[in-house]
Amino acid sequence: MLGEVSSMLANDPVTQARLDLTAALRCAARHGLNEGVCNHFSMAVPGREDLFLVNPMGLHWSEVTPGDLVIADFDGNMIEGKYEVENSAFFIHGRIHQGNKRAQVVLHTHMPYATALTSIQDGRIEMCTQNAFRYWSRIAYDDVYCGVALSAAEGDRMCQALGDKDILFLRNHGVIVSGPTVAKAYDDLYYLERTAMVQVLAMQTGRPLHNIDAALAAETYRQIAGDAVLAEQHFESLKRLLDRDEPGWRKSAA
Repeated sequence: MLGEVSSMLANDPVTQARLDLTAALRCAARHGLNEGVCNHFSMAVPGREDLFLVNPMGLHWSEVTPGDLVIADFDGNMIEGKYEVENSAFFIHGRIHQGNKRAQVVLHTHMPYATALTSIQDGRIEMCTQNAFRYWSRIAYDDVYCGVALSAAEGDRMCQALGDKDILFLRNHGVIVSGPTVAKAYDDLYYLERTAMVQVLAMQTGRPLHNIDAALAAETYRQIAGDAVLAEQHFESLKRLLDRDEPGWRKSAA
């Protein structure tokens, strides 16, 4: 009987969403993509387009468990959870989830190398490395900084700036990565920071970057996009590492 219950819980889409979002938060801490107890990862609640899962206020990403995640609505109401949620989660994540249904998963960080590019004039991901080519024509750039996102109007402005792209660079702020699944969004987040890191290192040499032409960048993007299974394999491997190194991370998943 207990085995049947465990199997049913494991197949529940909301339980799986909690597990995946928790894994992404913990892996982001392991990869140095987090910053204090700030920023948020969120996901539309499976089967409910009016609700989203998000990490709570005050917990370090490395200590979050599935049971700690909060379910909230777009009006700032907590539907399920034992913790409060910081206001910017509603003004950024809530507005993007409500206004852009492509963005089933929304990851916002101030990760250092990508944020460094948002802090320089005309900072862009340049087509100078193979990892960069995976982002060909997928990044929007918001070049207007308006302070901390503490209004629905600011969240709506970010949502509009994201448009039909998957990634948004926020001038003097950080980045937003969206996607259809946690695995796909986290894979993009991870490789985006690696891309930015190599570019910043190359820029520090003082030598010109060697960008490739648009046609080859587009073709290489298509080649990389054709291997979509790699994102799932990457994310599953990260969860195995969590099982090995951080036993108990799955607790309170139900």
